[in-house]
Amino acid sequence: MTETQSAKEGKVTRAIASVARDEGIEPEHLAQLVAEGRAVITGKAREHCKVIGIGEGLKTKINANIGTSPDHKDIDVELRKLEVAIENGADAVMDLSTGGDINDTRKRILEKSTVPVGTVPIYQAVVEVTKKGGNVEDCTVDDFFDVVRNQAMDGVDFMTIHAGLTRELSRRVVAKRVAGVVSRGGSFLLQWMAKNKSENPYYQYFNRLLDLAEEFDFVISLGDGLRPGAIADASDSAQIGELVVIGELVERARKRGVGVIVEGPGHVPLHEIPSNMIMEKAICKGAPFYVLGPLVTDVAPGYDHITSAIGGAVAAWYGADFLCYVTPAEHLRLPSIDDVREGVIAAKIAAHAGDIAKRLKGASDWDRELSRARAGLDWEREISLSMDPIRAKSMYDPSKMDSESLCTMCGMFCAIRGSKRSMEENAGKV
Repeated sequence: MTETQSAKEGKVTRAIASVARDEGIEPEHLAQLVAEGRAVITGKAREHCKVIGIGEGLKTKINANIGTSPDHKDIDVELRKLEVAIENGADAVMDLSTGGDINDTRKRILEKSTVPVGTVPIYQAVVEVTKKGGNVEDCTVDDFFDVVRNQAMDGVDFMTIHAGLTRELSRRVVAKRVAGVVSRGGSFLLQWMAKNKSENPYYQYFNRLLDLAEEFDFVISLGDGLRPGAIADASDSAQIGELVVIGELVERARKRGVGVIVEGPGHVPLHEIPSNMIMEKAICKGAPFYVLGPLVTDVAPGYDHITSAIGGAVAAWYGADFLCYVTPAEHLRLPSIDDVREGVIAAKIAAHAGDIAKRLKGASDWDRELSRARAGLDWEREISLSMDPIRAKSMYDPSKMDSESLCTMCGMFCAIRGSKRSMEENAGKV
């Protein structure tokens, strides 16, 4: 029985009770959200893994992508990225490997990860066929679904499946777009449908996917194969058309008691983010929303963790539940270990800012505590409470003054110290 099916029967499972404690909400309320498909539970597959909730009324979660490529196959490097991502606060990771031994890489990540692990199964299906000398179009329907089953058997917690990209939608996408299709999974399916003159197997045989999700209780993340890869393409008919199809698939998944989340854009100008979030929540009846960024401008390669964090904060404010990090290396190369760290911290800042804007209970308590330390010139406590204590300490140490624990920004003209003295003097005159 899946978590959603149990919740529909009014049961508070061990996983729901655990997440409710972490979130500071009543377990019965969380069970109701799961039953209605407004939240999902993931991370149950392995005993050493933390179970998390994603959805309405819960803290905004973040994901970090790792994985090999055809040119970079060192699993030890990817395992180090996994460690760094978790150490810096990632709530989940996705293994997007396309190089080397994909099965071994995934199994080792699953063994080591203490947070939920997601995948995009179509990547492996295509890689395995090309290793045999074939091309994308040579994948069979069974190839697509066998990979899903095998990854589920390994204990993958959630899977991105681009089931909403239909053959009809594929005809309206490329010609009018500046950046075309930037989703790798979406591109694979477009090629497959064009060559085989057939419907997207994940859409045509969606019940087969639901059977697997029900059997193994993994969460389906309905991928946005037509997400905009340039702000000029945001909110176009292809993106919205796919979202409408995804909304229908959400309803089918809910009827089966399968946990489902919806993936969203992409590159979106700042002023269009609120309407995109509201539209998704309306079309998909409050399903948890998982966004890549959104990136609010196209012109900052090398700094796209910042363009993403700006968009992610606004997206979270308006209802996004799960942010996929973007690293400084986005659009340029496979991220390094340092890139992973930068991306996670930027996404965590965005998620936390969004939670404050959502007015989640207790979201700003952390800020208040750090502000008190700052007002008291308690540098040690301020650093320990910061989002990234290691970086904060490395910046403060060379700057501290010999007296009164001042930094070099204001030195003897410190506003906090001056106002404190003023208040003390005024208090003495009363």
